[in-house]
Amino acid sequence: MFRFRLGSIPVEVQASHLLVSAAIALTFTPTGRPGITGTMGFNVVSWMLIVFVSVLVHELGHAVASRAFGYQPSITLAWMGGHTLPNAPGPIPWHRDVLLTLAGPVFGLLLGLACWVGSLLVGDRSEVLDYLLSVGAIANFFWAGLNLLPVLPLDGGRIVSVLAVRLFKHRGFVAAQVLALLICLGMVAWGIRQRAPFLTLFFAMFGFQAVRAISEAMKRPAPLGEAETAVARTLQEAHEAMSKNELSEARRLASSALDNGTALTPDLASRAHYLLGWVALKEGQGRMALDHFSQVQRQPVETHALAAAFSLVGDEARALPLWEMAWRDTGDRTVMHEYAGSLIRSGKEAQALRLPGVDAAAAFSCAERVLFIRGAYSEAAAMGEAALTHVPNPTIAYDAACAFARARNVTDAVRMLHRARELGFRDGAYAASDEDLAPLHGHPAFEAWLTDLRQSASS
Repeated sequence: MFRFRLGSIPVEVQASHLLVSAAIALTFTPTGRPGITGTMGFNVVSWMLIVFVSVLVHELGHAVASRAFGYQPSITLAWMGGHTLPNAPGPIPWHRDVLLTLAGPVFGLLLGLACWVGSLLVGDRSEVLDYLLSVGAIANFFWAGLNLLPVLPLDGGRIVSVLAVRLFKHRGFVAAQVLALLICLGMVAWGIRQRAPFLTLFFAMFGFQAVRAISEAMKRPAPLGEAETAVARTLQEAHEAMSKNELSEARRLASSALDNGTALTPDLASRAHYLLGWVALKEGQGRMALDHFSQVQRQPVETHALAAAFSLVGDEARALPLWEMAWRDTGDRTVMHEYAGSLIRSGKEAQALRLPGVDAAAAFSCAERVLFIRGAYSEAAAMGEAALTHVPNPTIAYDAACAFARARNVTDAVRMLHRARELGFRDGAYAASDEDLAPLHGHPAFEAWLTDLRQSASS
């Protein structure tokens, strides 16, 4: 095994990949060409080189597409082929999944085309180079076409499965596997007729996998018993409570569902953890939200929920790519401003304010609010005061004053309250009842500010 990097993309080549490519070469007899190209040794070495370069370029297609979406891919070459891990920070949307998968065969076709053009240009001037280029063209065209067959784990199988599930849900997946099985049967028959043992073996394995997938998909879940039905009803009530923002009740109901022991199926447990994750998120408890979300299976957790949880625990390095992904996938302006807030907290103000259609006041408010929820009151106050140089907004100034008050910094809290009033803040009744300003109650400077605010509002 050896490792190297292609730019920022790490590549690992396992010994099994080189051994299999050598074994493939041994199934071909030398072509009877004169000179070195007709020897078995050259045949083996050339096929090892061709397979290595072809598979690497194919996987590089997946990796380059992953990088284009902001992921951190890695490539491993093993056995007959290879695989690329996108290393995305969260679930990959279906349309990106299709594009990432399709990029591999496209790169293979481009390499085949380059080899074909190269062989035409080289001609008879170099026997070795002509052989490598012509065989490389054939191998890449064949491999790209083969890889586009709708059979898992080939790229074509993944694309067809993703699209079928997207369009027809469960029935689409079953239909895709039935199609894969028929293709495998045809390829096994063709491989036997062509005396291609590797091709026959691999498609026999793929066909067996398709049969297993169909069998698993056709198994209908057992009907819920009385106890399981009661748990499901409790979770539905918890969901309704959360939709009404009755978070304490939602947490109580979902927690009681988790305590039902044998009546709790894996699916019901996942639903309970999903609800508890969202309740924790709404209450500003990022660590607890992540703990619950990590126990959710068989259902997706929204990308922006994971992003918010990481922001709440102060892990902006993980939150940033998730916020960006959520914004690009949804186009939601609220998500965009949370993404901008994460950028600002990461010291990337200029990038945040360049986002298309961004409202600077909303972006800085998002940046400040998360710090406030974390309990980093001094940081939140400093963030709010710094924001006033970009957007002299009364709400931002008032929020900064609240943060200073929570940090027990009375002098700066009153100073920011005066700044908020200068910028247009007039709601004395709200300020008098705001719990965030409770540490200022009884201080002469605050009481004088509040009295002046009320008098100016009544005049």
